[in-house]
This record gives sequence, structure tokens and C-alpha cells, in this order.
Amino acid sequence: MSFIFAIVSRRRAGILFRCVIAFAALLLAGNLAKSQTNTTAPPPSTNTAALGTNSPAIASNNTNTASSFNETNNAAFTPISDPDPTHDYQARLEEGRHLRLMRQTAIAEPVLEDLITQPGAPEKVKGDALYELALIAHDEGNTVRAQQIYAQFVSRFSDDPRVPEIFLRQGQLFRQMGLDSLALSKFYSVMTSALALKNDKFDYYQKLVLDAQMEIAETHYQAGEFAQAADFFSRLIKQNNPDLDRHEIQFRLIRSLQASSNYNETVAQAQDFLTRFPDSPNQPEVRFCLALALKNLGQKNESLQQVLALLREEKTQAKDHPDVWAYWQQRTGNEIANQLYRDGDYPRALDIYLSLNQLDHSVTWQFPVTYQIGMTYERLLQPQMAMQSYSNIVTRESELGTNASPGLKAIVDMARWRINFIQWQGRAENINEALKDDPAAKSASTDPVPSKTAIP
Repeated sequence: MSFIFAIVSRRRAGILFRCVIAFAALLLAGNLAKSQTNTTAPPPSTNTAALGTNSPAIASNNTNTASSFNETNNAAFTPISDPDPTHDYQARLEEGRHLRLMRQTAIAEPVLEDLITQPGAPEKVKGDALYELALIAHDEGNTVRAQQIYAQFVSRFSDDPRVPEIFLRQGQLFRQMGLDSLALSKFYSVMTSALALKNDKFDYYQKLVLDAQMEIAETHYQAGEFAQAADFFSRLIKQNNPDLDRHEIQFRLIRSLQASSNYNETVAQAQDFLTRFPDSPNQPEVRFCLALALKNLGQKNESLQQVLALLREEKTQAKDHPDVWAYWQQRTGNEIANQLYRDGDYPRALDIYLSLNQLDHSVTWQFPVTYQIGMTYERLLQPQMAMQSYSNIVTRESELGTNASPGLKAIVDMARWRINFIQWQGRAENINEALKDDPAAKSASTDPVPSKTAIP
């Protein structure tokens, strides 16, 4: 029994001993961890290792994230090699084009010229650079240089789809230079070159051909070849093309017909224009052409109606272009009224003069018109009405001021002389009537004939 107790006692002592050792180990581990916490933190890799067996997954994730971030940064700063050697040339071309559009031509020209002289630059880039140089010269009004560059482009790149457009630009420049024959040659080249090109821009080239035909007609018109211009405008207006500016072409056709004295066709086209485009800003000039054509055809009443329609046009119709309307109202009324006056058609002339007098109340406009009204009344044997018109001028003499033109002052002097003349003429007629009844009254006629040199 004592032996058994001894064995049990030994076993209990061994267990107790092992417990004491384990407890001491735990205390030692705690002190070690506390000392590590109080020291400076090691690098991330040391911390990862020190996490022990409970943190292998976290350590693995941190390692992958850092590796991915480093790879991304390295890729962002790695130079990219461009496999296309034309990339740099195209970028410089775009730079030159942008500078031209920004009107920085002094900087754009060296960039474009350098591209043209580069041996390694593609031909397309050189052609585009040459075209941009031509546009710079054209926009700056350097017609000679523009023509030279355009010609060089056509010579080197004759198959380029921009050749018809360049011919059109060359024609416009030649016309500005006064070389109408060369301009016409270029405009015809637009049509032939556009027909020879085969691509998917048919509508674009059709528009170019239409523009060339318009330029041909305009060139003839500006050269004073009105019959040829009218012929081309007539051909254009017959086309059923949606790009056709019928309003502008018909207006120019009316001008050409009037200038070439084709009055019958002028009347037809002008009447059609007024029906189609009643709100056109060109309406007053078209009425002017119509009135002149009717007058030359001997249709005076119809001509008078057109003039009066223009002069009596409502202000709402002329509010958008008041200066244009005023100019054509005054010009149309003056020209037609003066023609009627010269032809001896005084009643119609007077009707227009009276309407003209209402257009402007300034003395610079009313003095000449009022004087002409007085002259017309004299031709109609209305001396009292004529004297009233002349008196209206004289009484407003003070409105002229000190800066009045010599012409206006002369009108005042002539109006005063006409008043004296009409008064003398009236006394002379009375004396003549008296002489018929009493020859003795002949001696009483002593009033002298007024003279222009005796104007007060």
C-alpha cells in the first residue's frame, strides 16, 4: 500500500512539475512579445514573417498586391515604340494645319515647308502640306504665290481628288487679277477634271461643276459681256438641281438681260422672280429693272405702276434692309420720272415726283425733287403751283446751314429766279391782253425781262 501511494505521489509530483514548467514558458513568451512591441517596427517583410502560423493568407495577399502595383507603375513609365514611321510626319502636318486655321501663318509656313523637303516623308503628307501652303497664300491675298503653289500641286499630284477644286480656286484668282480668259479656262477645267475622276464623291464634284458654271457666267457679266452671261444664267436656271441657288441665279439673269437690252425676257423673268420671292432683299432692284424694261417697251402705264408700287412699299417690307430700299426707291423714281419728263409725259412724271418727295424730308433730298416738281407744273401750265413749289425751297433756305453744298445753294438761287420769271411772265401776259384791247397801253409795258445775272 505504501508502495502504491509512493507511485501515485510521484506521478502527481511529475504532473505538477510539468505544469510549473509550462507556466514559466508562458510567462517568458509574454515578456518577449512585450519587448518586441516596444521596439521599432521592422520592414513589412519582417512583420509578415512574425505573424506566425495564423496569418499565411494575409501575407500572401499583401505580397500579390504590392507585386501588381509595381508592375503597373513600371508599365506606365515604359516608352512605347511606334511601329509606324509616318506618325511623326502626320502629327507635324496636323500641327501646320491647325496653325493655319488659327491664322498663325508665320509659324505654320516653316512647319509645312520642312515637311515638303523631308526625303522620308510620304508623298501624301507632302501633297497635303503643299495644299496647306497654297491655302495660306490664298487667304492672305498673295495671288501670285498662291497660283504658283496651286500649279505645282496640280503638276505633282494630278490624280489627287482635290484638283477640280484647285482649278476653281485658280479661276477665281485669275479673275481677281483681271485675266478673264485664263479664269474661264480654269473654270472649264473644273468640269473636265471632275468628270475624269472616279470615286464615291459624286455629289461633291457635281456641286463643283455647278459652281464652275456659275463662275463662268459671273466672269462674262463682270467683263461686260451681258449677252453671254445671260445665256449661261439661263442654262443654269433650267437645271433641276437641289444645290442650285435659284434665287441668286435668277436675280443675276435679270440683271444680265436688262443690261443686254433684252427687255421682253427681262419682263418675264422679273415678274416670275417677284412672284417666287416676294420677300427677297433684291426685290427693289428687280422692280427697277422691270420698270425700265416696261418703259423701253413703250408700256408706260405698267412702268409707272411698278415705280409707284416700289415707292409706296410699306415700311415693314423694308425694315430689314432700309438703306437698300431707300437707294432703289430714289434711283428708280428719279430715273423713270426723268425719262417721262424728257419724253414730255408730264402728268406721269409729276405723279412720281410727288411720291419721291415723301421719301425723305431732308433739304438735301427735297430741294432737287421740289424744284423738279415746280418745273413740271410749269410744263403743265400751272404757274401758281410752280411758284408755290419754288417758294417752299426759298423759305427753307435757312435750313441749309453754313456747310451747304454749292449745288443746293444753286437750287435756291434758281428757285428764286423762277419765281421772278413767273411773276414777270404773268405781268407780260396781262400787258399783252391789254394791248389787244387798247394800243395806247403799249407804252406802259416797261418792266424788263428778269435775268439770271440779276438774282438777288
